[in-house]
Amino acid sequence: MPRSDWGAVALLAVLWMAFPLSMFPYAEQRVSSALTGMLNGSVPLFAALVASGISRRPPTKGVAAGLAVGLIGAVLMALPSLHQGRSSAVGVLLIVAALVSYGFAINLARPLQQRHGALPVIWRAQMVALVLTAPLGVPDLLRAHWTPGPLLSLLALGALGTGVAYVLITIAAGRVGSTRAAATAFLIPPVALVLGVVVRNERVALLSVGGAAICVAGAWLVNQARAA
Repeated sequence: MPRSDWGAVALLAVLWMAFPLSMFPYAEQRVSSALTGMLNGSVPLFAALVASGISRRPPTKGVAAGLAVGLIGAVLMALPSLHQGRSSAVGVLLIVAALVSYGFAINLARPLQQRHGALPVIWRAQMVALVLTAPLGVPDLLRAHWTPGPLLSLLALGALGTGVAYVLITIAAGRVGSTRAAATAFLIPPVALVLGVVVRNERVALLSVGGAAICVAGAWLVNQARAA
């Protein structure tokens, strides 16, 4: 990778990794999980707004409809459990700031992927993000008492959520566009719902099940609109 692109990679490390992945842990101490999940559903909206600003063209009607449907689904999924736990304005603002950062990041990742591929971009960005966030985690890391279960969970979270997932969505952004790639975020709440039932034996309200189906429909509509 030429040195001329290292600045963009460093900015990607801040916008997609170091900043948002630092904001979410602080926010989750102040915001309910249901509200966090609902707000996460707005990632494709921020990505579409940034993409529209860059191209100076508004989203097509099909894309706008898909985004609206997906957001409605995310809200319906969260409604049954919104009353559980307290949510502060500060926590909400931290999450919104992280989501805005995601919107800019995925649009920045697209041209980098098209020039260099996903792996060269992501591993360099993660190296920069590691250096930036290490001071936040090293003190607790040194004091931590490790047990196999949490350690394996943490490794899986890093390898899959911060490794494989970032590579795949960067490839998608380069090939199909940032808005369409970001629309996959609508699939996160339904998958989380299914895993909660299967793995953790959680009880799920019928309204949340309907919301999950609507989230999937929103992702499908955005995909169809961009493909048309």
